Amino acid sequence: MKPWPVVLGVGLLGLVTALQFVPVSRTNPPEREPAMAPPEVHTILQRSCYDCHSNETHWPWYSRIAPVSFLISRDVSEGRRELNLSTWSRYDARRKARKLREIGEQVEKGKMPQWYYVILHPDARLSAADRQLLLEWSRQP
Repeated sequence: MKPWPVVLGVGLLGLVTALQFVPVSRTNPPEREPAMAPPEVHTILQRSCYDCHSNETHWPWYSRIAPVSFLISRDVSEGRRELNLSTWSRYDARRKARKLREIGEQVEKGKMPQWYYVILHPDARLSAADRQLLLEWSRQP
C-alpha cells in the first residue's frame, strides 16, 4: 500500500492536469470608445484600470493556466460588470455620476487597483499625483 502523501500528490497532480482542459473565457469584446476622460487621466486609467474595467484586457501568459485562469477570468468579468470604461457612453447621466463618485472613493481608500494586481503589474501602482488627478477628475460637476 502506498503512503497517503503519495496518493494525495498523484491525485492533486491529476486534478490540476484535468483543470487545464476546462475552458475559460478570455475575450475582449469589440466595443471600444474614444477616451472618456482628459488625456492625462485617460493615461492613468489605461495603465491602472483597463485590464479589469474595459474591453481592452491584456491577458498574460498565466491567465491560461488553471486554477489562476479561473480567478483572472472571474475578476475581469466582475470588473467589467461593475464598471466598463469601454462602454461609458451607454451609461445615463445618473449612473456616470455615481460611477465617478465610486471611482473617487475606491482610489481615495486605496482599494483600487487591488493589491494583488499591483504585485504582478507594478506599473499600475498609483502615485500620489495619480491619485490626486483621479480624485479631482472624479469630483467634476
